[in-house]
Amino acid sequence: MSSGGVRKRTAAPEPSAGRKFRSMAEIMRSAEPAGDVTGRYYADVRCEECRSGERDEELLLCDRCDRGYHLFCLRPIAVRVPSGEWFCPSCRSRDGGRKKKNNREMTLTSFPVMQTKIVDFFRIQKCEDAVPEEQCGIHSSSSHQGCKKRRRRSMPLVLSKMRRRRILPYITTADAQRRLEQMGSLATALTALKIRFSNDLTYMPGMASRYANQATLEKGGMQVLAREDKKTFELCRTMYKRGECPPLIVVFDSREGFTVQADGHIKDMTFITEYTGDVDYLKNREHDDCDSMMTLLLATNSSKSLVICPDKRGNIGRFINGINNHTQEGRKKQNLKCVRYNVDGQCRVLLVACRDISPGERLYYDYNGYEQEYPTEHFV
Repeated sequence: MSSGGVRKRTAAPEPSAGRKFRSMAEIMRSAEPAGDVTGRYYADVRCEECRSGERDEELLLCDRCDRGYHLFCLRPIAVRVPSGEWFCPSCRSRDGGRKKKNNREMTLTSFPVMQTKIVDFFRIQKCEDAVPEEQCGIHSSSSHQGCKKRRRRSMPLVLSKMRRRRILPYITTADAQRRLEQMGSLATALTALKIRFSNDLTYMPGMASRYANQATLEKGGMQVLAREDKKTFELCRTMYKRGECPPLIVVFDSREGFTVQADGHIKDMTFITEYTGDVDYLKNREHDDCDSMMTLLLATNSSKSLVICPDKRGNIGRFINGINNHTQEGRKKQNLKCVRYNVDGQCRVLLVACRDISPGERLYYDYNGYEQEYPTEHFV
């Protein structure tokens, strides 16, 4: 209870004088310049995997948390320092649990192994009316065997011992369901990297035109694909269009990423695949982060040199890994050779087995077959 007096609201205190802040121009005039960021600034950075700070020239720093990782400690191993932003595995995992490769989102969702899905994804052509359906496409490899027999009968009975070895067509897997699984594994890898399947060289607007791909521009000349080998090359291309794929399967390895292994016995000199993708001038890709570019043309005039870029379109060749050129064990892994040929006046890159390959064996070739520029010292 009040003591009887009237309660009155007291008067508000007089406002104090406003505080005067310095202008940004005044602050900048009096501020001392920051010291230069030198190598010593990162002297305490350690690799999060091996805990070593050595070989700092191969130490990647995350653009978000500044944690460091050696190129060779990452899984999969990074080939070179990326030119753009790079985020460590911890930061990427916080972005929704997705993996990234070359700053593109990559999800490892298996492609549905269904005949209709496979046919649509690889744009498998329908068989001609003259050929029974059960002998075509993903149904049977008997059409390939028939072609193989006809080619054998057409060859001369006596062969010279000095005759050059010919490229052999691949033999597809007999089990139709297994062929679906093989093609499904490739579709999974391509889909994860957002790459469209293409079994041909592609010429896109703003890149090199088809006219730029002239084998006559090759410095020192380019070997011409022999007539019999060209027939084998065209036969294999036709087989793939029908869904008759080589006995290969794409698997994911924590160290190597996507890689290819034999799903059946492959003989020496067997055609594996053509290396395909977008054709572009080398000068346009000198600072590109794509780790799968392939030399197509080494021109006398370097401004006309061409490369194959399978970052948007490509085939199984994009997932075949390279050997470590710096170790004997690495060189022993090589079971393919990469050869550039003049085919009807255009440069083409073919991958061919250079020895017998056993089922389950992974496929490798020398990335530095023509130039010693690709960094392979960290390859496993």
